[in-house]
Amino acid sequence: MKYIFISKSSEETKRVAERLAGFLFPGAVITLDGPLGSGKTTFVGGVAKGLDILERVISPTFNIMKCYFEARLPMFHIDAYRLENRDSELGLEEFIEGEGVTLIEWPDYIKPLIPASHLRIVIEALGENSRRITFENIGSAYEQVIKSLKETENV
Repeated sequence: MKYIFISKSSEETKRVAERLAGFLFPGAVITLDGPLGSGKTTFVGGVAKGLDILERVISPTFNIMKCYFEARLPMFHIDAYRLENRDSELGLEEFIEGEGVTLIEWPDYIKPLIPASHLRIVIEALGENSRRITFENIGSAYEQVIKSLKETENV
C-alpha cells in the first residue's frame, strides 16, 4: 500500500510526521530516502514532536545515531550516510530491533540491517518548499499505519 502526501512547506512536513507518530508502535522501523536537503531531518523532527520529545532534533551525520529516551516511545535516529562502504560492526541492530521507534536516513548504506517489514518514506523536492512524501509499507506491519495516517489527512 502506498500513500502520497504533497507538502507545501516544512511546517506541513512536520505536521504529517507528527500525525504519523501517533500510529507508531514499539519496534517500528522507518527508512527515509531522498537527496540531500529534501527534508528527511525535518520529517524526523515532526515524528519527535509527535512522540513528545522536547529536545531539538538535528541530523546525527557525524555521530551516526542520536537517541531520545524521554518520550512516549524512545526514538533512535540513524544517519547512515557516513557508513557507505564500511563493513564494521556497530551494534545498530540492537536499536533497530529494539523497543523504540527507529528512523534511518540513507538506509541503503546499511541495507542488511533493515528488517524485512518496515515503513519506507521517500521525500522528493517539487520546488523550493514543496515536497512529495510517499509512504509505503514494506511487509504487512505498516498497512494499518498508512491507512490511519491517510484517514487523518483532512482532520
